[in-house]
Amino acid sequence: MCGITGIMAFNEIGRFHMINLSEATDKLAQRGPDGRGIFNTERVGLGHRRLAIIDTTSDGNQPMSDESKRYTIVFNGEIFNFKELKKELIDKGISFFSHSDTEVLLKLFILEKEKCLTKLNGFFSFAIYDQATDQLVIARDRYGIKPLLYYSDDDKFLFASEMKSLLAYGISKDIDYVSLYQYLQVNYIPYPNSIFKHVQKLQPGHYLTIEKRKVVEKKYYTIPYEENRVIDTSISYEKAQEQLALLLDDSVQKRLISDVPLGSFLSGGIDSSVIAALASRHTPHLNTFSIGYKDEPFFDETSYANLVAKKLGTNHTVFSLTNHDLLEHVFQILDYIDEPFADSSAIPTFILSKQTRKHVTVALSGDGADELFGGYNKHLAEYKIRSKNLSTQVLKTISPLAQLFPKSRNSFLTNKARQLDRFAKGAKLSHADRYWRWSSYIDEQEALDLFYPYLKSTLNKHEYKKRKKIILQHLTNDSTLNDVFLSDTKLGLPNDMLTKVDLMSMANSLEVRVPFLDYRVVNFAFSLPVHYKIDNKMKKKIVQDAFRNLLPKELYNRPKQGFEVPLLKWFRHELKSLITNDLLDDTFIKEQGLFNLENIQQLKKKLNSKNPEDVHAQIWGLIVFQYWWKKYM
Repeated sequence: MCGITGIMAFNEIGRFHMINLSEATDKLAQRGPDGRGIFNTERVGLGHRRLAIIDTTSDGNQPMSDESKRYTIVFNGEIFNFKELKKELIDKGISFFSHSDTEVLLKLFILEKEKCLTKLNGFFSFAIYDQATDQLVIARDRYGIKPLLYYSDDDKFLFASEMKSLLAYGISKDIDYVSLYQYLQVNYIPYPNSIFKHVQKLQPGHYLTIEKRKVVEKKYYTIPYEENRVIDTSISYEKAQEQLALLLDDSVQKRLISDVPLGSFLSGGIDSSVIAALASRHTPHLNTFSIGYKDEPFFDETSYANLVAKKLGTNHTVFSLTNHDLLEHVFQILDYIDEPFADSSAIPTFILSKQTRKHVTVALSGDGADELFGGYNKHLAEYKIRSKNLSTQVLKTISPLAQLFPKSRNSFLTNKARQLDRFAKGAKLSHADRYWRWSSYIDEQEALDLFYPYLKSTLNKHEYKKRKKIILQHLTNDSTLNDVFLSDTKLGLPNDMLTKVDLMSMANSLEVRVPFLDYRVVNFAFSLPVHYKIDNKMKKKIVQDAFRNLLPKELYNRPKQGFEVPLLKWFRHELKSLITNDLLDDTFIKEQGLFNLENIQQLKKKLNSKNPEDVHAQIWGLIVFQYWWKKYM
């Protein structure tokens, strides 16, 4: 795992910016503490920071060129089928000077150009420069596991793994207020846009060619279901379980390849437990890691993780944290974030990665299963609304009672009241509108009202509607729950979940691998009927059933617990001054000229009320943005 950056200058003005390549490379130091390399021609520069995982010798250093020096690559990620691909290339007479997957990728590209992308099983972002044709190609993996941003103007083309690297080139920093509007709703910025108008995120499953000043984007991968909406009705549920078990086991095996110590996250939920169970089959004394909350039993899952570790016989480590432990890392995280991103579970993810890195360099995780197989509470709610069964009607009938109770995430009862209220409101909406509302913390009007009056009146609403239409394109009146899962795989998974894991793990020089996102597993998941994944009683049904014999029975029929932190309590006590005297201070809000002071004051008032609902998430989103704005703007 690594950090990459680069520049292609189109003229003398562009060439001037090449002096920033060294600094841009060093901005990625935490992604790659094991090595640093720079490649330069008259108009092209490539930078690389290395986290050595496969072939840790100097033979694997980057930028890497082939023997002819015509082609040069910088690569972030891993190709898990590189040994099979290498054998195919050797059979064709191609020789190798290293044992790295980087060289395999480079020589496969030389032979097959962009067609090679469909052969890669892994996660990656990379750039390859061809000196003979003066062409640069950059590419990103199928699901956006690894990030890649780019900037283009009349003078130059730039790319990098992180925004802080792009900013080192001295690019313009014009805020995209449509992106900010989306961020205020969902707490992240969906691709292909970023917080800046002129910076784009390369879309998952896409590549760019840059040649003769032209930048052309092409797609190389689409989930088959997205193109044909075909479901395999011939496969029985039993056979489907067997097939899933085989595919996922092979995916895990492929992701165990490493020349450095490896372990697995183990939260106590089904997904990470399945991955740990499969990995323990092939790794004696597997290292597993989980995080617990000493002061917050409502959020703590370590008892379940311990049960799994005991059954599997893993070498298990629990990092048991106090609120002080969590709080002392908040500013480290805010300092690392270089684009507003406010999923608060980034805090425990950061600490888990930091502690895990003291033991291993690579960790497996269970990310992706919820999106593919219907693991979220909102999926069960969606199922109930679409099935129009008796329980749905009862919930609608009693939902007005939810208005009588305080709503927040901080206890079982108040969280149920919150969920019931969201369910009732969502049941009245169309499939698309409900999906967007359930993906958001506040509705569109509330988010719009947060803007300073001038910004509110000038916001490009046409552009906002266009972006939203693309996000919701699969949720038509005749869409099924598979279309909801598809939308999650294209929205929340890459923009929230995978971004969070990449940022927080790379901040600690830890590589995290996600077996559920092997493209064979994903394609298979979307070939299955909805009722194999979810019914009125069970989420992720096929995942739970396929691996039931591997896991403790206590993991089943328990409520899903998110990776939460006690934000509400912090904002009322330990972090109160950050809100009242700093980032959301009335004088600062006035001088900044971005937000409506009156509405910010209302949020702060709600924070301390008996009915806070999701206001803590809104406040956290604002804090993250304000901290970012002070640092970068």
